[in-house]
Amino acid sequence: MLAAGRGVRFGGDVPKQLVPVAGRPLVVYAVDAAIESGLSPVVIVVSDTQVEAALRGAGPVTVVRNAAPERGISSSLQSALRALEPDDRVDGVVVGLADQPLVGADAYRRVAHAYDDGAQLAVAVYDGVRGNPVLVAREHWVEALALTGDEGARVLMRRRGAREVPCDGTGDPTDVDTPDALAAVEARLAQRRPWES
Repeated sequence: MLAAGRGVRFGGDVPKQLVPVAGRPLVVYAVDAAIESGLSPVVIVVSDTQVEAALRGAGPVTVVRNAAPERGISSSLQSALRALEPDDRVDGVVVGLADQPLVGADAYRRVAHAYDDGAQLAVAVYDGVRGNPVLVAREHWVEALALTGDEGARVLMRRRGAREVPCDGTGDPTDVDTPDALAAVEARLAQRRPWES
């Protein structure tokens, strides 16, 4: 889970990941979905000490610091990969974003299942549009560790191709990048039935 973005477009004094959404910090929704997916280990990359502190006790997660978030999303992906590299039980990562609170646990499971079916790179697709999460198998980590700038696994997918995994009905990959987007997501969450939370 990449949660090290600086939230420049969102503005405000509070890190975007901690902005309240229906009474809970934004980042908690994405973390909960990752945990509920059953995939393990769950690694969360942060850059802000407040976000790191808020995630203590968030469940079975490992929090990793990205010391250079200004280098873009590639640096967060690399922080996760470096943390997981020594664990030879991990054959690949399914990467989600902390500012997408409507992505559901089943999207993570479906994208991970693509690896079991032989995919090395895979991407969730909603109504025919690519979104998150994405799968990066260990075979591509060396290349991922050489990426720069504000693009992560998308670069690998353009170079190598990726299996598209239909994720309709599992949630919505809407980013919370602005206060207006936050209001729209809050409205969606308010309409959820109890068994969808």
